[in-house]
Amino acid sequence: MRVLRFLGFLLTLVVFLALAGAGAVFYAFWHYGRGLPDYEQLANYEPPVTTRVHAGDGRLIAEYARERRLFVPIDAIPKRVIEAFLSAEDKNFYTHAGVDFLGIARAIVQNASNKLEGDNRRPVGASTITQQVAKNFLLGNEVSYSRKVKEAILAFRIERAFTKQRILELYLNEIYLGYGAYGVAAAALYYFDKPLDQLSVAEAAYLGALPKAPNNYNPQRYPERAKARRDWVIDRMAEDGYISAAEAEAAKREPLSVRMRNDVEFAAKADWFAEDVRRELVARYGEAKLYEGGLSVRTSLDPQLQALADKALRDGLVNYDRRHGWRGPVARLHPAANWPAQLAQVAAPPGADPWRLALVLAVEPAYAQIGFADGRRGRIPMADMSWARAWKKNQELGPPVHQPSDVLAVGDVVLVEPAAAAVPAAAAGKAAATREAASKAAAVEAKAAADTYVLRQIPDVGGAMVVMDPHTGRVLAIVGGWSYGGSQFDRATQALRQPGSSFKPFVYAAALDHGFTPSSLVQDEPFVLDQGPGLPKWKPSNFEHRYHGPTTLRNALEKSLNLVTVRVAQSIGMAVVADYAKRFGVVDDLPLQLSMALGACDTTLLKMTTAYSEFVNGGKKVVPSLIDRVQDRNGRTIFRHDDRPCPGCNVDAWNNQPMPVIPDDRPQVIDAGTAYQIVSMLQGVVERGTGVRIRELGRPLAGKTGTTNGPNDTWFIGFSPDLVAGVYVGFDQPRSLGEKEQGATVAVPIFKEFMGDALKDVPAIPFRIPPGVRLVRVDEATGAPAMPGDRNVILEAFKPGTEPGADRVVLDGSAPDEGGFKPAAAPAAATAPLSTPSTNGLY
Repeated sequence: MRVLRFLGFLLTLVVFLALAGAGAVFYAFWHYGRGLPDYEQLANYEPPVTTRVHAGDGRLIAEYARERRLFVPIDAIPKRVIEAFLSAEDKNFYTHAGVDFLGIARAIVQNASNKLEGDNRRPVGASTITQQVAKNFLLGNEVSYSRKVKEAILAFRIERAFTKQRILELYLNEIYLGYGAYGVAAAALYYFDKPLDQLSVAEAAYLGALPKAPNNYNPQRYPERAKARRDWVIDRMAEDGYISAAEAEAAKREPLSVRMRNDVEFAAKADWFAEDVRRELVARYGEAKLYEGGLSVRTSLDPQLQALADKALRDGLVNYDRRHGWRGPVARLHPAANWPAQLAQVAAPPGADPWRLALVLAVEPAYAQIGFADGRRGRIPMADMSWARAWKKNQELGPPVHQPSDVLAVGDVVLVEPAAAAVPAAAAGKAAATREAASKAAAVEAKAAADTYVLRQIPDVGGAMVVMDPHTGRVLAIVGGWSYGGSQFDRATQALRQPGSSFKPFVYAAALDHGFTPSSLVQDEPFVLDQGPGLPKWKPSNFEHRYHGPTTLRNALEKSLNLVTVRVAQSIGMAVVADYAKRFGVVDDLPLQLSMALGACDTTLLKMTTAYSEFVNGGKKVVPSLIDRVQDRNGRTIFRHDDRPCPGCNVDAWNNQPMPVIPDDRPQVIDAGTAYQIVSMLQGVVERGTGVRIRELGRPLAGKTGTTNGPNDTWFIGFSPDLVAGVYVGFDQPRSLGEKEQGATVAVPIFKEFMGDALKDVPAIPFRIPPGVRLVRVDEATGAPAMPGDRNVILEAFKPGTEPGADRVVLDGSAPDEGGFKPAAAPAAATAPLSTPSTNGLY
C-alpha cells in the first residue's frame, strides 16, 4: 500500500507538473504571442533590390541601393548553394516544424561542456532557418529571452502558412553576408565575381559559412579563420551526404581565393549623366522605388561618345588654362630625409586623377627633379614649363619663363603626368650605325621618357558638353564639368548662362518666316537706342568695332554681326523673337528688349543643344530624353520614352510582310524650308565665318559660336546631319575669360576634337534638303544672282517665290510699321567699312 500510495503521489506530481508546464507554455504563447507582427505579409514580401542603370548598348553605368541585393527565385538557386547553407545553418530544415528541439538539446549540452572546460567561446546557437526568417523580417536583432520566445512562436506560424521552399527563398535572398551584400547572388558577385551557377563546392561552402558572423570570416583580414570555417562547412556537407568524401577533400585543398569586388565596374565615366537619370527617377517614382524597387533602366547613353566628349572637354579646358598661366603649386613642404612619407601625407585635390602628386627635389637649369611618394624619381624638362608664366588678375600673364626656377622651387608639391610616347626605335636607328647600337639608343630614349613628366594644374574654369540625336532627342552624352568628384554641379543641365550670339539663329529663323531671305540686305552701321529718362543710351557694337554697310543675313550670321541682328529684331518685333524662343524651348518668357536678340537671356546648354536639333531635323519638335525604358523588378515595362503605337512590330512569324510604318507625331516648330535655310547659313559659319577652324574636318558640319560680355561665357552649338553637340566654357562665378578669348578660340576647338573623333568612321553625307527648297547661285558678298565669270559664288537656299530679283531693298533700321519692315532703296555698291570706337556689346 505504501508503494502504491508513493506511486500515486509520483503520478499526481507528474500530472501536476505536466499541467503546470503546459499551462506555462500556454501562458508564454498567449503572453508573448500578443501583438506579434503579421507573418502573413511575407506572402507578398518583396525584398529591397538594387536598381541598375544601363547604357544604350546594355552596359552597366550605375547602381542605386540601400542594400546591395539581387533577388533570385528559389528554383534558380543552384542545389549546391542550398545544400551548403542547410549543412551550415539547419540540417534538419525539411523535418522540423519551425523549431529544432534536437538541435536545442545539442546546443545546451555543447554550451554546458564548454562552460565546464573554461572555454569562453561564443555560445552555440540552435536557431533554425525559419527562426532566422522571423528574426530578420519581423523582429530585429534584440538579444533577449523574450525575443527568442517570440521568434519560436513566429517560426511555428510561418511553417504552417508557407512552404519550405518559400521560407528558403526568403532566407537566401534576405540574409546579410558582409560588406553590403544581401542575399547569395550579391555575395557571389562580391566575393568571387561569379554568378551563382558558376560557384564551386568550396566557394558555395564559404558563402554558407558567412551568416553567423560575416565580418569575422573576411578572407583578406582573417584568411586562416575564414578557410577553417569554410572547411568546417565542407565537412558538414559530406556528413549530410550532399558531397562525397573525395569531393570534400578536393574542396578543402582548394585555396580560398576571392576577388573582392568593392566597386562595380561601370561601362563609362558618366557621373553627371547618371545623376541626371537618378534625379528623374526620383521625381517620377520616389526614393523608395529607386533604392529598393529593383528597377531596370535603359538609358540613351552612348559610352563611346561619352568617353570622347569627356576627353574633348578636358583637353579644351587644359588648353585654355595653359594659355593663362601658372597659379602655383598644390602645397609646399620642407623636404627632409623622409620626404616620401611627407609627400604621402598630402591629399590630392579633387579632380586630380589620373595625375600624380610629386615633390620638387632640385631645380636645375634644364629641368626640375621630382620625387614620388613611393620613392621613385623623375624630371620635368624646361621645354614643358615655358607655358607656366605667372597668372595675374583678369587672366593676364606674368613675364616669360626662361628657366625652371621661374616656375618651381624646391619643396613645391605639383601635379604631373607621364610624358607622351617614347622615341620609336626606328628613329633611334637612324642615328645608330648598327642594329645593336639602334637597340641601345632606343632603350636609352625609352628610359629617359619613362622618367620624364609633364607639369599639370587643374583648370579653374568650368565647362560642359551635351551630345544628342537630333531626330529623337535622345541624349547620348553629358559632361557637366572637369571632375564630378570636385563638383557635382551639372553645368550642362543646371547652369543658367547667357548664350550670346549662339541665340542669333532663332532671330534669323523668325525673320525668314516674316519676309526676309538669306540674301536680304540689312545696314550694318552704328545703332543707338534711347532707353528712357535717366538711362544711358544703348550702343551695341560688333566684336571688331567695324561696320560693313548693307550686308546679307547670311553674312551677318556667318560673321556674327550684332548690329544687323538688332535691326532685324527691331524690324520683326521682339514679341515675334520671344515667340520663337519659346517655340524652340530656349526661354519660356523672353523679356521684350532688343538686347535679348543678342543672347542676353539665361538658358542652359541642354536647352540650346535641343533647339539646334530642331533646325537639323527639319523643324520638328524634340524632347530631350535620357531614359529610353524602365522595367520593374518583374520585367514589366512601366515607362517608355517612345510611346508611338506600332501594331505590326510584334509578330509571331516572318512571312515577307512589309515593314511596319511608325507614325511621326512630332509637332512642327517651324517650316521645314526655314529650318534648312538656317542650317545652310550655319554651314556657312563653319566654311567662312567664326567657326572656320572646323572646316579642316572636311565634312558637312554647321553651327554657331557665342560669346558674352567680359567675355564671361563662350559657346559653340554645332551639328552634322545626324549628331548635335553643344559646348559651353565659363567660370562658375562669372568673370572674364581673358580679353582675347571668344567662342571661336575656346569652345570651337572642343567641338572640333569631339566631332573629328566621333565621325571618324562615319561616311560623310550632306544635309538633307526638304522638298520645295530651291538652290540658287548667288554672289556670296551681295546675295545678288551670280553672273557668268563671278567668283565667290555659293548656292543659296530659297523658298518658292522668294528668289532674289532686281527690286532688292535694304533694311535701314527704321521702326516697323503694320506692314512689316520699311525698306530703303539699295545703294549701287556696298559702303566701305567704317571704324569707330564704341562700347562692347554681346557678340
